[in-house]
Amino acid sequence: MALIEIKVPSVGESVTEALLAQWFKKDGDAVRKDEPLFVLETDKVTLEVTAEAAGVLSVKVPDGTTVKVGTVVGAIDTISAAGAAEKKKLPRAPEPKPPVMEKPQVPAEAPAKAETREVPENLPPSVRRLVGEHRLDLSRIQGTGPGGRITKGDVLLYIEQAAQPAAPAAAAEPVCPPCESVKEEITRKPMTPIRRRIAERLLKARQNTAMLTTFNDIDMGSVIELRQRYKETFQKKHGVSLGFMSFFIKASVEALKAVPEINAFIDGADIVYPHFYHVGVAVGSERGLVVPVIRHADQLSFAQLEQAINAFVARIKDNRLTLADLEGGTFTITNGGVFGSLLSTPILNTPQSGILGMHRVDKRPVAINDQVVIRPMMYVALSYDHRIVDGRQAVTFLKHIKECIENPERIMMEI
Repeated sequence: MALIEIKVPSVGESVTEALLAQWFKKDGDAVRKDEPLFVLETDKVTLEVTAEAAGVLSVKVPDGTTVKVGTVVGAIDTISAAGAAEKKKLPRAPEPKPPVMEKPQVPAEAPAKAETREVPENLPPSVRRLVGEHRLDLSRIQGTGPGGRITKGDVLLYIEQAAQPAAPAAAAEPVCPPCESVKEEITRKPMTPIRRRIAERLLKARQNTAMLTTFNDIDMGSVIELRQRYKETFQKKHGVSLGFMSFFIKASVEALKAVPEINAFIDGADIVYPHFYHVGVAVGSERGLVVPVIRHADQLSFAQLEQAINAFVARIKDNRLTLADLEGGTFTITNGGVFGSLLSTPILNTPQSGILGMHRVDKRPVAINDQVVIRPMMYVALSYDHRIVDGRQAVTFLKHIKECIENPERIMMEI
């Protein structure tokens, strides 16, 4: 047989192992060339591994296994490809129903004959007549006559009491059975490599930086009006929608030029100032938060920025993101507003010194020229490393963002 081994590919020099998260095919299934076989998760990226040729799949390593780079996790038998089609299963014959056993009929019991009681002759005739007519048990009647003799009144009283409906018994208080202990279930799952990496980086940012956050609010009216005016033309010409993110990337680049410390980072005892602007855009996915980097964002147009964001989203969805897409960022923007966040304090993406948090747009009353008006407002937050960025610089940065978004012509003119 011609077997092609399926090995764990190398996805970067710093990555030595990965999690085989999910097989898309089962052992013995037919596969086509370039068809996705399984998902591989590393501490930085999730990607799909495809079939090198058509054939029949042989799975050697199950889901959920951590494997080294280069490990053989399966094979493809190319000779057996023609016979890999699934065979139709014949319908199973219906199982014979068990014979129904007729329940033997039990003859009804004959009604019991009424017991004949003898009435003592020493009783008065009237008493004996009543006892005989009603077939009473004299032992149940308490006599009140001389010597405890039963009188006609005793018999009549007994008959009257027997004719009255029995008083309902007091309802018994419900007895609560011993309450069964509620079964408290838990599910324990190992953290995926990406989730472990996210946890490590967030903890590192907390422990190794002097992080502080400052806030401002922005009137989004001008950008909203600009988008409404040109959205159809922009869509037809460039094939993508004009979103808020491209405006904030452009505004951030201008603000980073004005405050270069926020684009810098600390390396040992040195401060490194990059003379380029690689902006990371945080994107939430089912497997965790990833931050693909738009390189040289200062040299890209609005359309090119939107196209780059859309391309990253598609690659994340299809598990085609590479390590090169995630490395080298100098500044990060995260938009919690897409999930409805009103305000947050984003955590630094180390070793970067700044991260901008966008939030949802709400119509709120604001004072403009001593008049209270309703405007579409957004809170923005800048978290920064106080070791390298002072409060004055952080506030200046956010004010620059605010001015650029509220007056988008400044972005066009790069002023």
